[in-house]
Amino acid sequence: MALSHRLQQRSCLLQAVRSFFLAREYLEVDTPVLLPELIPESQIVPFCCEERFLQTSPELCMKLLLAGGYARLFQICHCFRKEELGRYHRPEFTMLEWYHVGWGYLELMEEVEELFLFLAREPDRFPALDRNMRLSRGGHSIDLTPPWERMTVEAAFRRFAGTSARAAIADNRFDEILVNRVEPRLGRHRPVFLYDYPVELGSLARRKEHDAACAERFELYIGGIELANGFSELVDPGEQRIRFAAELEVMEAAGRPAAMPERFLRALAAMPDTAGIALGFDRLLMLLAGADRIVDVLPVVFEELFVGQQGQEIR
Repeated sequence: MALSHRLQQRSCLLQAVRSFFLAREYLEVDTPVLLPELIPESQIVPFCCEERFLQTSPELCMKLLLAGGYARLFQICHCFRKEELGRYHRPEFTMLEWYHVGWGYLELMEEVEELFLFLAREPDRFPALDRNMRLSRGGHSIDLTPPWERMTVEAAFRRFAGTSARAAIADNRFDEILVNRVEPRLGRHRPVFLYDYPVELGSLARRKEHDAACAERFELYIGGIELANGFSELVDPGEQRIRFAAELEVMEAAGRPAAMPERFLRALAAMPDTAGIALGFDRLLMLLAGADRIVDVLPVVFEELFVGQQGQEIR
């Protein structure tokens, strides 16, 4: 993709996303990238910088604002994660994150659908979209017309992997099975919300009222690509502390010392029921632009800065 097209499409998407949320009376915020502590997440490895951390997401700061009385927030920001490099992953990437007080994860799923409806109003800006709300991806025509498919994690594992999610966790193979046998089958013909994760895999998500073994968490898949992660937020500081302690134990066993985020837990006591979601902005643009890799939609690729140096491979 030519650089001029890459920049134009990115600019159009940034403007469109902002227009969508501002019209719904969300407040755009801009929080610090360099933080003294992070939310403990054993699956995410942060970058350290002068005894501080580059944010892996803006969640911590945005929840502090929610606890301070703000009801609808969104942010488009850069995030940083080690050990994430590939076709759909970059160590530095752009995140769209938003929160709505008073909602649960079901309302949030509907708003994601409405965001796509809004973006599809001007398909000429995005070459992979047509005027019939269809997205071309990997030889498939994906119908974006709501309502999208909703499938529980348990149903997906039984259908595509021939096993239960619980059995996969017991065998320590959940991620392996999800990535290799479930994810490639999701969203081929229409987007899929994969929801109701085992509670062990939703450390920041609220338990389901009538099924305590599940968390009110979902992920959005389009064309086999995971695009967003959302949930009804856990706002009980006591239960959150217990879950963080489990994450810290895993991290410390791996030689990654971390601390309990006490200020975050204190703020959580003042946070109302809320739903929140993180959506990969670069992946979204990649889908809409019909690109094969995230690097194809970035304004500047990190490896290209190493002019004259060898061994810098763009994947």
